[in-house]
Amino acid sequence: MAIQSIPKSNLNKLLEPETTADLLGITAGTLQVWRSTGRYNLPFVKVGGRVMYRAEDVQAFIERRLHNHTGSVA
Repeated sequence: MAIQSIPKSNLNKLLEPETTADLLGITAGTLQVWRSTGRYNLPFVKVGGRVMYRAEDVQAFIERRLHNHTGSVA
């Protein structure tokens, strides 16, 4: 699955966990585990009882994980 870039016009959008998970190629359940354990630094927003992700934070998360090869971070 190719990682999609989020258009700048949408960077202020709040994304549902399912949408975020789809962008990252994981399940919404995995995101929940990451939130509860703090495994990865992917900020989230609580809106009432709902969890949302800022598109700009998801994009930054993806960019921080960009590698040229297994021994080097871009």
